[in-house]
Amino acid sequence: MPDTPPPLSRRSAWFVAVVATLAMTVSYIDRQALAQLAPTVREALQIDHAQYGRLTAAFSVAYLVGAPLSGWLLDRIGTRRGLVGSVLVWSFVSALHALAPSYGILVGLRIALGLAEAPSFPGAARTVRQALPASDRSAGFGLIFTGSSIGGMLAAPLAIGLKVHFGWQLAFVGTSLCGLVWLPLWLFATGGPRKAALERRPDGPTVHVAWRDVLRDPAVLRAVVFVVLIAPLPMFVFNWSTQLLVEHFHEKQDELARFVWFPLVAYDVGAVGFGWLASLRDRASAHTRSHVAYLFVACASGSCIALVGLMPSATWAVVVTGVAMIGAGGLYTLPTADMISRVSPDASARAAGCTAAAQSLSIIVAAPLVGAVLDRTHSYPLVLAGIAALLLPAWLVWARWPMRPQAA
Repeated sequence: MPDTPPPLSRRSAWFVAVVATLAMTVSYIDRQALAQLAPTVREALQIDHAQYGRLTAAFSVAYLVGAPLSGWLLDRIGTRRGLVGSVLVWSFVSALHALAPSYGILVGLRIALGLAEAPSFPGAARTVRQALPASDRSAGFGLIFTGSSIGGMLAAPLAIGLKVHFGWQLAFVGTSLCGLVWLPLWLFATGGPRKAALERRPDGPTVHVAWRDVLRDPAVLRAVVFVVLIAPLPMFVFNWSTQLLVEHFHEKQDELARFVWFPLVAYDVGAVGFGWLASLRDRASAHTRSHVAYLFVACASGSCIALVGLMPSATWAVVVTGVAMIGAGGLYTLPTADMISRVSPDASARAAGCTAAAQSLSIIVAAPLVGAVLDRTHSYPLVLAGIAALLLPAWLVWARWPMRPQAA
């Protein structure tokens, strides 16, 4: 099937991609609010590290189930309607966190939030696949992954600021309103002439791709295994950085807003930078999208996470975390762009859902394990060394996985 550009101007196509990225931003503001408020919420509800790890895993269990199913749904009904419904539901569930009276109820809310947010990444990935021409898609996927870090970056000052002035309960309500601000922009970006352009199939009629074919696709399998191995790195930074700075470096929680933005900006630099480099190479040759050399550099950068706990101060720890997150940006962008370039457009949301599920599966295992190790050893350097040790095997899997030649 020819992979011709969609009938959108380049400016309009990038506008749609930017608004799809903002959906990821909103989803991460809502899911990361708990991470930013974790020390206060843990104290209020008497939650230890192991229980907090299970909270992180609860969200991921729901996301594991929901991501492939939502990918199937979005491939059928389209991303415009699918994301509208998803954002409305997850904003409501996020606000309900304010009413959680106990750990058990909070677990239930994290499961509900994971299910509701499951369409966010498959929807954004499918939108980029529809809107951008093949030569721009690696850069487009780099842009998508900035949405998560921007969301995490905004969640820190927003949630902490609301907590300081109104209490942690109203902080959850405040962050949940972001989705309602995003919805009119999404409807505008995907409406009118752009709606018809996004739904049009210039490369032929819709082709039914069976689930078994998606799951057996070498590009999907390779990306799934890779994501399982590298997911603990950003998981730790997104969910434990606040506690690392408070417990290991003895910083005050209410003053962390000056720190936590830097690793997330670094992640954006990595996602956009590696995506841009990959797009330059894609324009030169459409048959070399594995980007093995770029992924090696990203893995080497990500491995710096092992040094964070050994730093002499919180400032140095944040700087080194930023170096690791530059690598993490590439570790997500490059495999996603390669995978989506190899699968049918009519399976793109499901393929993205599979990698989102792989990330969730990894977090389901890693998050409780991190919590248990911290409760037992109180050693952040040990945890960070274990996370770094997974990155070289991930690169070897990618480099050695047998692949079919890519179609022109």
